[in-house]
Amino acid sequence: MAEAYARHDLVRVDPGAWAAWLGTRTDLAGLRHLGGWAASGRPLVVRRRMPGEGTDLVPLGLPLPPEDGKRRIGLALPPAALTPSAPPNLADVAGHAPLLWQPTVEALVGIGRAHAVVPRPFGALLWQAVTGLAYLSPASDLDLLWPCRDAVPAGLLDAIRAVADAAPMRIDGEILLPNGAGLHWRELHAAPDGGSVLAKFPDRLALTPVANLRGPVPA
Repeated sequence: MAEAYARHDLVRVDPGAWAAWLGTRTDLAGLRHLGGWAASGRPLVVRRRMPGEGTDLVPLGLPLPPEDGKRRIGLALPPAALTPSAPPNLADVAGHAPLLWQPTVEALVGIGRAHAVVPRPFGALLWQAVTGLAYLSPASDLDLLWPCRDAVPAGLLDAIRAVADAAPMRIDGEILLPNGAGLHWRELHAAPDGGSVLAKFPDRLALTPVANLRGPVPA
């Protein structure tokens, strides 16, 4: 079922279904990596469902590498054409990061370990790791997901911010909550205790009170 997939999930596509879909997109003809994308085992990512899209298909996205214009392609395919693909965590892909990033990556992995949260990459680092194509550039951000088992652990956002302030690249990304909400970590960190932040759900955007998101400070 399409509802079984969450935002940022990775999936692989049946090559036959991929070829059939690609045949309907004459506007994509000539993009060199697309023809063999599914056959090579390269994944797609589950995106947020847009207004008007039906629930019988899984909404998907594919960012092409910079050498192909960094074009972002949106599509939707039936669940039967898809196979879930386990997403790598930050430690798994550390070797794909530039040498200059390595101390920052190590520090962020340590933050995750200290707060029982396993950070996952998305954006350029993820796509370079899972496709073998060149996505990273000197101007790339490090985009991370922080999947929390409950409320956001006390101290997590402060720890991320401390590393981000000293990092050689911008650290961006989302806190992910069990209810499917994705919260921009910088917005949540900056929000006052009585304020609200925009949460991205699989099918909608919603303002959510900060008081409902942060875990208690240990005594």
